[in-house]
Amino acid sequence: MFLSPADAVSSSAPGTPCWVDLATPDTAAACEFYGRLLGWDLHVKDDPVGVDGRYVVAYRDDVQVAGLYLAAPKDPVGWSLHLRVTGATNTAQWVEHLGGTVRLGPLDIPERGALLHATDPSGAPVVFWQPPPGWIFGTQLPGMFCGADLNTYDGAAADDFYGKLFGYSIEQIGSDGIDYAVWRLGHESVLYRCVLDGPRSQTAPPAAATSTASTVSTAAATDVTASPHWLVYFEADPQAGTDALAYTAISLGGGVLVEPHDTPFGRAALLLDPSGSPFAVIDHSRPVDLGVGRAEVDDPYDD
Repeated sequence: MFLSPADAVSSSAPGTPCWVDLATPDTAAACEFYGRLLGWDLHVKDDPVGVDGRYVVAYRDDVQVAGLYLAAPKDPVGWSLHLRVTGATNTAQWVEHLGGTVRLGPLDIPERGALLHATDPSGAPVVFWQPPPGWIFGTQLPGMFCGADLNTYDGAAADDFYGKLFGYSIEQIGSDGIDYAVWRLGHESVLYRCVLDGPRSQTAPPAAATSTASTVSTAAATDVTASPHWLVYFEADPQAGTDALAYTAISLGGGVLVEPHDTPFGRAALLLDPSGSPFAVIDHSRPVDLGVGRAEVDDPYDD
C-alpha cells in the first residue's frame, strides 16, 4: 500500500501514516481483547502519555504495530492516526494557517520524537508525528495496520487541508451518490476520505448490528462514528477470515457494528472493542467486484 511491512517510517514521505494508538479507559481489557483478536504481544513501557505513566506497545511477529494507553477520565477515547511530518513546529504553523486547530504540542517525547495533536478544518482529530530515526511501524500483514478512512461531513475542507499540507493528489472514486476520494502521493494510494450523510449524533446504531458490549459502550461508539473521525483498518489473517474475527470480537466482550460484507477491496467488518471504540478489519485477499469506488466499509447510518 504505502509502506513495506516493518519499514522504517523515518524514511517514508511526509503525509504517510506512521503509527496508530488507542486511548482507552481500561488498558488491561484492551490488551486482552486486541491481543487475542489480532495476535498481538503487549509490552509495557514507562511513558507520560498514559494517565498512569505507562504506554503499551503491541507487537505482531516481533514487529511493533500499535500503541495503547490509559486515557484521563474526561479525555476522548478511541483510535488515533499519526501522519509523518519532517518538522512538528513548522507543521503546527501550517495547521493553523490552513484553518486547523492545534490541540496539544508540539511535544518532544524521549525516544518517540515530536508529536502534534490537532483538529483538521473538517472537525476530525489527527496526530502529526516527527518520528525518531529508525522507528519501525509494521503494516499490511495479518494483525497489522493496513489503511484508514477519514469520515467527515466536509469533504472539500478535508481535501483542501490535507492536499495543501502534504501535496496529495485527490481523485473522486465514489459512485451511486457516495462522495468517496482517494488521496495519493505520486502513484501510491495513501488514505481515503468519505463524506458522511449528515449529523447523526442522535441516531442509534443500525438494528442489524450485534454486540455484547454494554449499552454505554454502544452509545459511545454511536457518538464517535457520528462525529468526524479516522476509521483505522487492520488486516485479517486470510486463514481465519473476517467473519471469524467478528465472532471472536463478540466472544471477547466487543461487538459488531457493521457485519462482515464483501467490497471491491476485500471482505470487511466494522467492530467495537469492549470500551466501545470502533475499528475495522479487512481481508484484502477476498476482493469482490461490486462496482468501482465503493468505500471499504459503507456508512453504517446510510438509510
